[in-house]
Amino acid sequence: MHQHMKTLYSFILLSTLCLCNVNADKPFKCNLFSNEHRLFLSLDLYHESIDVPGMDMFGPMAGYLNGDVYGIWIVTSAEVKNSKKAILRLSNDLGSETQLVELTRTNDSTYVFQQKEGVVIKKVVDRKLQKIPAKIIFKLK
Repeated sequence: MHQHMKTLYSFILLSTLCLCNVNADKPFKCNLFSNEHRLFLSLDLYHESIDVPGMDMFGPMAGYLNGDVYGIWIVTSAEVKNSKKAILRLSNDLGSETQLVELTRTNDSTYVFQQKEGVVIKKVVDRKLQKIPAKIIFKLK
């Protein structure tokens, strides 16, 4: 019985380590959140596997930005440069505005979202549109 428990613990430990390595190999398959700006960023830049709320007719996509912004911003294209940096093209849910974003992983749980070019993403404040910051810190959720 003792040997079986040892084997079971070894298997659980090895499985946990393997899962951690899978996430380390795919740092841009994650769910990120900014508490300060109340924004959620769901990503899978390796395979289009994310269901965008209200956009089921398009099938799975590479990701989206949602929360305290005007509409949902969909990842329409992405390029993973390396394990620390990816370039995203976001489009609003109407398809009328786009934004180029550089997403940089600064450590295992922190990402910097930097708007580079295109229309600035906005949110509604007191019935008026207001720009969100060009640089936002996200944490793994």
